[in-house]
Amino acid sequence: MTAPGLPMAVPAQGLPARVRIHEVGARDGLQNEKATVPTEVKAEFVHRLAAAGLTTVEATSFVHPKWVPQLADAERLFPLLGDIEGVHLPVLVPNERGLDRALALGARRVAVFASATESFAKANLNRTVDEALAMFEPVVARAKAAQAAHDRVHVRGYLSMCFGDPWEGAVPIAQVVRVCRALLDMGCDELSLGDTIGVATPGHVLALLAALNEQGVPTDRVGVHFHDTYGQALANTLAALQHGVTTVDASAGGLGGCPYAKSATGNLATEDLVWMLHGLGIETGVDLGRLTDTSVWMATQLGRPSPSRTVRALSHKEP
Repeated sequence: MTAPGLPMAVPAQGLPARVRIHEVGARDGLQNEKATVPTEVKAEFVHRLAAAGLTTVEATSFVHPKWVPQLADAERLFPLLGDIEGVHLPVLVPNERGLDRALALGARRVAVFASATESFAKANLNRTVDEALAMFEPVVARAKAAQAAHDRVHVRGYLSMCFGDPWEGAVPIAQVVRVCRALLDMGCDELSLGDTIGVATPGHVLALLAALNEQGVPTDRVGVHFHDTYGQALANTLAALQHGVTTVDASAGGLGGCPYAKSATGNLATEDLVWMLHGLGIETGVDLGRLTDTSVWMATQLGRPSPSRTVRALSHKEP
């Protein structure tokens, strides 16, 4: 473990007092694994993440098993998480059938996964951007109807390829804003801006957030989801915090990527994020030691070391 008192908290002006980490390791982090991770291991992973203080842990996806075989056990996994109290357990739902499956098991936080680009919409959903939005409309409408019936269903809209696309290159900011606006207009409670291939830089992040504000998208409805392909994830996160964003997606141990974009590498590691936030005096509620232990445990289950620099440093693992 590190020396006591590190990282030393030195607050910076203009940053939020607290950040909610949207932990995606159990879903986005594991979905690419070639070897099937046992359901019981996934359940223990989620329990350990919750015990480390994470208040939002994305549990699984109710997608057809043919598309993401690793998450084919959603119906068996979700009931194993019923004893976790005080933690949100969102799940991904690609369509109305997925929503039915999730709601039947008591899920009260769901997410749809849209694209800012035509190429990725075709690769990921076999639809155009607008066709995908049309597919999501009844999903969101039914979830919102359940919300109105006091079932408190919360809907997140993921938007991938917000900063660059491996087939189309740079993505115009106006194009991203249009799809964000459409997701909010159909009823999504929050958005997650995805840098799917990790090409964003801080100025680009600030420009997109400002453009969203100009089109009536409030910052408190926006989260950010950065990949660390070019080592920019923490810099981009800091830029988002400076703009007022308080929800940041991250994956324990830096697990994950994207099965439909070969150039997408690992997510921002939750431990690396927590180290930076705690050093800035920003509250997260996360016990970094317990979180690190969890990622070391999961790395053992997967048979390889964690790519997170903080995990390696705190657990004395050599890169």
